[in-house]
Amino acid sequence: MPSLSLTPANTLPADADRAALAGRVWRPDLAGPSVVKLQGSEVVDVTATFPTMRDLCETADPAVALRAADGESLGSLADLLANSSAASRDDGKAWLLAPVDLQAVKAAGVTFAVSMLERVIEEKARGNPAAAAAIRTEIGKLIGDDLSKLKPGSPEAMKLKEVLIAQNSWSQYLEVGIGPDAEIFTKAPPMSAVGTGADAGLHPASSWNNPEPEIVLVVASDGRIVGASLGNDVNLRDVEGRSALLLGKAKDNNAAAAIGPFIRFFDGDFSLDHVRKTTVSLTVAGEDGFTLEGSSSIARISRDPADLAAQMIGPHHQYPDGAVLYLGTMFAPIKDRDAPGGGFTHKYGDVVTISAPELGALVNRMRRTDECEPWRFGTSHLMRNLAKRGLL
Repeated sequence: MPSLSLTPANTLPADADRAALAGRVWRPDLAGPSVVKLQGSEVVDVTATFPTMRDLCETADPAVALRAADGESLGSLADLLANSSAASRDDGKAWLLAPVDLQAVKAAGVTFAVSMLERVIEEKARGNPAAAAAIRTEIGKLIGDDLSKLKPGSPEAMKLKEVLIAQNSWSQYLEVGIGPDAEIFTKAPPMSAVGTGADAGLHPASSWNNPEPEIVLVVASDGRIVGASLGNDVNLRDVEGRSALLLGKAKDNNAAAAIGPFIRFFDGDFSLDHVRKTTVSLTVAGEDGFTLEGSSSIARISRDPADLAAQMIGPHHQYPDGAVLYLGTMFAPIKDRDAPGGGFTHKYGDVVTISAPELGALVNRMRRTDECEPWRFGTSHLMRNLAKRGLL
């Protein structure tokens, strides 16, 4: 059976000793969450200084502010991680949560050429995985499989659009993949994301779905990109393939947005340029012995991360509590799992590990959305809890 054992060694960035890492922890003794920082091997509660992660992200320099904050020791990271697996959690002890709270949870779609082609295939297959292989070959002959050098919205991209329209091969996914406007959508409500070790949700109505390993940018309300984390933008391919108007049903389900393990804030050792060069790795390990491995190189993204953030937030879209933005993925799994030509889809119990040297590893077990922990602690509950603790 795949392991959900979490340790500092398999969770932290390779250079954790230099990283400004912040997270959130559920404290049963306070019946609520706390903002924490990693200080060596120790977890320190800094909620007295920053009641919410949003407050920390809004400071002029979150990395500096985090390092300067004093707080209460909650013990070792090793003990906290050992209790963060949903499969073996002791509800009387603290565990890690997703490292975001009041921020809007947004996502960018169709930001890589490979995933763009897979979206076109989903659309033409109408959610039928058996038809995907033949359509993949047909689409590849028309437009190729490497559009990474084609700048969205450029004259060259618009010329390609005209050719595809003339051949009756245009798609709404090509529009956002090579057109001037990025696809930016709401992935999940604030406070609903799950963290490392948690169960992640698959809607049982779906029979064709996959993980999406991504970098998640952390953006302050004034548009500054202040840090990054890892994310799994769980996707129901058959649902979105039936109609793009079902995007909300395909994307926003209980426990279907995973983020973690920590936010790493930008400083002299880690910046947006590091994000631009990052390769995100994925491993799926099934209870049936099936394994899937892949990666997504941000260097091959069609739209720069700063451009995506600017399309998300600005004069026309304000987020006073800031936002986090999934950057999209170039990874679209097509490895056959059960039958030739059947492609990949999840099975309940799959353990998904998304990792990057600079950000650590996010690990989740896949379960039905109605079997994952129900989301019952929202913004109103957070405000009441913080007020009761004298922090507001």
